[in-house]
Amino acid sequence: MRRNSGQNENLTRDEAAWRAQTLKVHSYRVELDLGAAQDPEVTGYRSKTTIEFEADGTTDTFLDFIHESVQSITLNGAAVDPARAVIGSRIQLTGLRQGSGAPNTVIIDAHASYSRSGEGLHRYVDPADGATYCYTQFEPADARRVYANFEQPDLKAPFTFVVRAPQGWHVGSNQSPSRVDAHGDGTSTTHFAPTLPISTYITTVLAGPYFVATDTYTRTLEDGTELVIPLNATCRASLEPHFDAHNVLELTKGGLDYFHELFDYPYPWGKYDSAFVPEYNLGAMENPGLVTFTEQYVFTSRATEAQYEARSNTLMHEMVHMWFGDLVTMAWWDDLWLKESFADYIGTLANAQATEFTTAWTTFANRRKGWAYVADQLPSTHPIVADITDLEAAKQNFDGITYAKGASVLKQLAAYVGAEAFRDAARSYFRTHEYANTTLSDFLTALEAASGRDMGAWADAWLKTAGVPRLGITLCEADGKISAARLTQSGADPVSGAAIRHPHVLNVGLFDVIDGKLTRTASHRVELTGEGIELPFLTGLRRPDLILPNDGDDTYAMVDFDEVSLATLLGHLGTLADPLARATCWAALWNSVRDAKLPATEFLAAVRAHAGAVTEVGVFTQLVAQATTAITHYLPADQRSAERQALAEAVTGWLETAAPGSDAQIAAARALAVLARGAVAGEFVDALLAGEPRYEGLILDEALRWSLWAAKAASGTLDDAALARLEADALAHPSAVATAGRLLALAARPDPEVKEAAFTAVLSGKNPDSSALSNEAISSTAAGFLLGTHELLDGHYAGYWPALEEIWESMSIGMATRVISGLFPSAQDLTAEGTHPVVGQVDTWLHEHPKAPRALRRILLEERDHLVRSLAAQRVSTQQKTAV
Repeated sequence: MRRNSGQNENLTRDEAAWRAQTLKVHSYRVELDLGAAQDPEVTGYRSKTTIEFEADGTTDTFLDFIHESVQSITLNGAAVDPARAVIGSRIQLTGLRQGSGAPNTVIIDAHASYSRSGEGLHRYVDPADGATYCYTQFEPADARRVYANFEQPDLKAPFTFVVRAPQGWHVGSNQSPSRVDAHGDGTSTTHFAPTLPISTYITTVLAGPYFVATDTYTRTLEDGTELVIPLNATCRASLEPHFDAHNVLELTKGGLDYFHELFDYPYPWGKYDSAFVPEYNLGAMENPGLVTFTEQYVFTSRATEAQYEARSNTLMHEMVHMWFGDLVTMAWWDDLWLKESFADYIGTLANAQATEFTTAWTTFANRRKGWAYVADQLPSTHPIVADITDLEAAKQNFDGITYAKGASVLKQLAAYVGAEAFRDAARSYFRTHEYANTTLSDFLTALEAASGRDMGAWADAWLKTAGVPRLGITLCEADGKISAARLTQSGADPVSGAAIRHPHVLNVGLFDVIDGKLTRTASHRVELTGEGIELPFLTGLRRPDLILPNDGDDTYAMVDFDEVSLATLLGHLGTLADPLARATCWAALWNSVRDAKLPATEFLAAVRAHAGAVTEVGVFTQLVAQATTAITHYLPADQRSAERQALAEAVTGWLETAAPGSDAQIAAARALAVLARGAVAGEFVDALLAGEPRYEGLILDEALRWSLWAAKAASGTLDDAALARLEADALAHPSAVATAGRLLALAARPDPEVKEAAFTAVLSGKNPDSSALSNEAISSTAAGFLLGTHELLDGHYAGYWPALEEIWESMSIGMATRVISGLFPSAQDLTAEGTHPVVGQVDTWLHEHPKAPRALRRILLEERDHLVRSLAAQRVSTQQKTAV
């Protein structure tokens, strides 16, 4: 089935390849008129695009443009009838001149629509002061929502942007302004200098009454010239009191220093702006010269070190893209992984080596790899080098495989070829392919030249297969000592069925409980190339209390602990001092819960016993979040109440003993607020909302306050008086956080009419007055709806399944995904029958809709897998209780 061509024409890889073979784009001039952006009745804006390009081998081609209307088309000075040329979101061009001596010029004068989905040109009205803000987000193919273009990464060209906007607004783009013309009518036009050749998806425009902090980065290059880079840090004006722009600018300068040393290639894009924008769909986007970030990185509430580290990591990730992704760009989305994996790996490396966040690899092991392991076990898993046949597939491959697994594999690659060879390969790659487009083979060629190693077999094993390798230790013992030991690799590629036999360079760590503490006694470097390898260093030793394959987390693999090691971890993990080893072990235990190998109750007991000893607040936060998920999804219904109460008591204890004002204190308070959605810790919720100074140093900031309101609503204690206080709170402190928090809390109330209204709003994407819900409003409302019992929720799903195709047809891919995933009934109870009713509903829908878009089917298959996995884990806990 074809998507609505007026909304999302699904460009195929073959179509893009044909255009790349027949066209060469010389330049774009994009003129946007945002002068009426502050008027909510104005739904769109003028978009005029002039493109100069060559055609060779074809007289016909097409442009991409998702538009509101097209007024005129002019090709080589002649008018083209829009009624004939515009078909859906494509503009057909015929009668093209041929060859370099006769370039073509096409002018599209049209109107495009303001967006509320975070795709294209997003328009946002600040609830704090009513000011209007605009910004663009285009990856992978939403520049066509703003201006007519050839929407594919390998038709690079210089871009000149010209933007009319209300006078006094800050207007930004990839390059610096060359001049500003005032019109005397309250608007002015900013003309930007032409960019260097870039792809459409990394062009950008920003406009609004933004606050702007400035600085300058300077560096003397090897030839003696001075590189001067103007810096900006930008956010909404109402957020200025919370914006630590100085820290952002200092991190930017530190990153530029680091990457100039590492890459040995001067930053080419002129200026470097960092803009923090509202309702952003991503963490950030690497537009050269103007990087956009989610404004969640402007901390309006107490921020922990983990939050600052995450922001720094994102900043470094996007800076890597200035070279890997922007300077050298993949030819098509098959190689999306190459830029994203590289940025994820090198960004974390920079965070660990060039900033104060020296435990960045600990966070990577605990969080990013966890994302990868989950994605790699889904039915939608794919090789790192994916087969991306069209834009719908590209949109969904911004996943844990492309980012985190790829980064993990590149970390292993650096261990495999050596850090210096990896660095030298990157330097050569940038010099050879600057401003061009590449494929995997180009990068492998650079690696082979730098390392002297044949990369073909390595790439085939790691990049062209799917699935998670599993590492384990097998031991033979005699007379109380180890007589033989072997490191084994198991697992199968879920796509091909072939056994996984990846090459690994890693450490095997040995640990013993000494004076009550789990202590590393040795760590041995090993190169594993097949099914297994003998470990002679263990022969003749007493069995260690813990043997940790992948000590140091250099490779990508799940760890299967032997019985002794598992028992040691469950009893002593809190005494393990090494942060990276500790995070690796916690991640392995969580994977075992998800795989239904370790009962959730044993993981929960370990969290209660040992999480309080974790010194990294990010790891602590993750552990308590995983424990909360385990209660909701991986325990049978009759065990949840007691386990939730036990966890709440443990978190309360950590809260009471935490140092006043510390990261540990705020992390525990936030965790307890989330747990309180399950009708525990009600006294804690009421006391904080009433302003009682129960915990010295704990500030009731807006993040904590709205989490508490959600807990009170979900637990059914939000009476009329409390509801009035909630509404007054939202009015008295208007903000983006309050807007989202209010929607979530209101939808969380356990009332049938409330649930019906929330479900209808999300399913339709509209408010009761038929106005469109924004991307964040949909997600907040859906999250609130799902906070409820089966008795409240199950009856609504009769309308869910029949609506799926219409949702997919009428909404953008991003918005449709938010709705379908956001409402999926994922929290289910184990049943006696063989097939759970919800699993049966998914299976029936998939069977009855074999021609549904693959991207839609992928969402449902993934949600089904998550549900089946949770039911399997519940069964393990049930069997354990029965056995006891």
